[in-house]
Amino acid sequence: MDCTCHDIAQMIDHSLLRPELTEKDVREGCEVAKKYKVATVCCRPADLALVTQLLKGSDVKPSTVIGFPHGCNKTETKVFEAEQAIADGALELDMVLNIGKLLDGDHDYVKKDIKAVVDVAHRSNVAVKVIFENYYLNDEQKKAACRLAEEAGVDFVKTSTGFADGGATLEDLKLMRKHVSEKVQVKAAGGVRDLEMALKVRQVGCTRFGATRTETIMEQCHKAKE
Repeated sequence: MDCTCHDIAQMIDHSLLRPELTEKDVREGCEVAKKYKVATVCCRPADLALVTQLLKGSDVKPSTVIGFPHGCNKTETKVFEAEQAIADGALELDMVLNIGKLLDGDHDYVKKDIKAVVDVAHRSNVAVKVIFENYYLNDEQKKAACRLAEEAGVDFVKTSTGFADGGATLEDLKLMRKHVSEKVQVKAAGGVRDLEMALKVRQVGCTRFGATRTETIMEQCHKAKE
């Protein structure tokens, strides 16, 4: 393994997005994130103020989702969500693009929708990741999404929400890495459940991944370093 456990931890957005999570689950999730010093906790918007409070004093950033999980909110709604999230302490936002409009070929709508959120976020130095939901897209649509997202000024492109039938694949990650410039990072979501897969996504140029099994991944990492 040509990286440290800290390197792996800094790739992780610890995911607290499942609808059935209780406040106890959220609190425990934040403790896991702080224990392993991951990059962020990505939580549901209603939990964000609490998560921001729980992470205070640590290097773990609070993050949340916009237009999640379907991407079909009006642009104005996504902008309001972004403004509220920033007020509640978010330092990164994972927004879902309008999947239906992308499938329609309405690239102007898709780009403007993304840019509206990016503009609000970047005014507050908040990073934006755009979720494609690749399960529904063919390769040409994925390439178009890469182009539109970069033109809109995003910081990351992201494979999926984790709520569709398919998650991140190495093939998709390679395609996305190839079709954005080096200034745009790539995030995997859905399917990174162990150290082996974490190392594989890292190898194809992915710099961040969403994980619910952070503890498993990090314990495997520490064991591999023994």
